[in-house]
Amino acid sequence: MDQQSHVILGLSGSLRKQSSNTRLLSTIGAMLPAGTEFRIYQGLGSLPHFSPDLNDDESQAHETVREWREELRAANAIVICTPEYARGVPGSLKNALDWVVSTGEFMNLPTAVISASPHPDGGATALQSLIVTLKMMSATIPDEASLAVPFIGRMSGPDGGVTDSNVLSSMRSLVQALTQAIPNNGMDGPATV
Repeated sequence: MDQQSHVILGLSGSLRKQSSNTRLLSTIGAMLPAGTEFRIYQGLGSLPHFSPDLNDDESQAHETVREWREELRAANAIVICTPEYARGVPGSLKNALDWVVSTGEFMNLPTAVISASPHPDGGATALQSLIVTLKMMSATIPDEASLAVPFIGRMSGPDGGVTDSNVLSSMRSLVQALTQAIPNNGMDGPATV
């Protein structure tokens, strides 16, 4: 019997070109089971400011909003990795989520959440805020599929790749929890990095 290929979408909450969060997503992508298609959403900075007036009619939605919704609909699971700004979720990430609150793309979607910060708590306040928002949207966040990464600069090598063995182990557990939450998984366990 052929294994079903799955699509996992990565979403970085940072617009910075050399973002630690985007690099963490790349590390996650390398840990996914063979045959999994991993995409990182690139349109976060292009989404217009959320407006309920523009949200009511799908046919009137901005093209980038339609594309964002389509990417979510095509995904079997999502990994969100965010920095913490002023003890909260960055505005660009919250804006993206606002565009899909009423359209249901996150409903029952297996979702993993990571925060990364140079501070000792790893952006835990933003992480908890993000989890509250996603649960309100009926996303499925499996046990062991959330992670706060403290002192992110110390956990990475010169190329931005994660070097800390404890963080890598936690990321592997997160990947395993996420992939096992995909309905009718049937895929092998996560690769090792």
